[in-house]
Amino acid sequence: MESSGTRATTLCHMVAMPYPGRGHILPMMNLCKTLVSGTESILITFVLTEEWFGFIGSDPKPDRIRFRTIPNVVPSELVRAKNMEEFVKAILTRMEAPFEELDQPPTVIMADTFLSWVPGFGNRRNIPVTSFWPMPATVFSMFHHLDLFRQRGHIFPDLLERGSERVRKVQYILFPSIYELEPHTIDALRAEFTVPVYPIGPAISSMELEDDSCGNNTKTDIDYVRWLDCQPSKSVLYITMGSFLSFSIEQIDEIAAGLRESGVRYLWVARGEASRLKESAGGRGLVLQWCDQLRVLAHPSIGGFWTHCGWNSIKEGIFAGIPFLTFPIGADQPTNSKLIVEDWMIGWRVQEEYKEPNLVTRREIAELMGKFMDLENNEGREMRRRVKELQKVCRQAIAKDGSSETCIKSFLKDICSGNFSTT
Repeated sequence: MESSGTRATTLCHMVAMPYPGRGHILPMMNLCKTLVSGTESILITFVLTEEWFGFIGSDPKPDRIRFRTIPNVVPSELVRAKNMEEFVKAILTRMEAPFEELDQPPTVIMADTFLSWVPGFGNRRNIPVTSFWPMPATVFSMFHHLDLFRQRGHIFPDLLERGSERVRKVQYILFPSIYELEPHTIDALRAEFTVPVYPIGPAISSMELEDDSCGNNTKTDIDYVRWLDCQPSKSVLYITMGSFLSFSIEQIDEIAAGLRESGVRYLWVARGEASRLKESAGGRGLVLQWCDQLRVLAHPSIGGFWTHCGWNSIKEGIFAGIPFLTFPIGADQPTNSKLIVEDWMIGWRVQEEYKEPNLVTRREIAELMGKFMDLENNEGREMRRRVKELQKVCRQAIAKDGSSETCIKSFLKDICSGNFSTT
């Protein structure tokens, strides 16, 4: 898979090693695209399992990003949710050996923080390591202070190591976040760590972020886009439950019934349930297996975003200026929901208290959807005003001389100068 035409002037060779999951791979790839667009002095080798290369290997990318593959030493993406403990164990014990066999030693390694073996690998070879944390800095801070939670009686799985243990040997810490979203947390982490801490921006698809009309400047030859074109402004609720964790069938059925009773227009992405839900959700919308999410969120007919609170989805919603209905499932999602509802005040909870066994009924859902999508509701009007303000702040951060653009420049200067040393 050697990329042809690599420039002889390349000074810095980065190897990027993501955790093998969609919510980890895509933001790291988007960051890599941003890095190569910021300087001609960097070449990036992006390492994937053979399975994941099959998923994204044909996606467009710059010439100075090339793929390398390692064997499928971890369980398939299609079944990993059935035994997450075995999947994580394989990541921690089986990926290092094939990674070590890759040719052309890099100048620097960028690895997902959850690949806790990478810092030791780099340290043994005198290769600097950059830790890429794919969630909010707030969640990293929680991992870093698990001992405080344990003192208060909270119990965590053994596989959750302290954040500080994962980054004790790295030279940089990167967050796919924006300083203005989490200023107090980022300031606290910068004061605590001796290595640079960079909030490098959203790490979502940069092509769609180039101007505010991203929903209107593309072809409309896709059925769901044509359907959206025919809907009134801010009238459609976009619904997605994510691609990994899932709700019970009973809860999905209640959501569909509540949607039907509410009479709200909708576009629902439901990968495994699409055919069944097309009937139960009513005829005022579409149920799809997949869509271009950022393109949909940026469409003027979208008025709300029902989300499981994955970090990538949240960032896309903010950049599109869309308010949220939050329905987290697990992992970082409940904390992300708190950021939306309590810190930024740009969304409402579907379930007021996060308790997994509780079923939210169709009546509750229908009432909430109707209120949320009512553009004349005073509370909703304030929420929409706040999300538009936050959208503006975040877009300014990635613009010239913005906080995120400045962090990207500083990081590139650091790694391309070669003036760092391993710990």
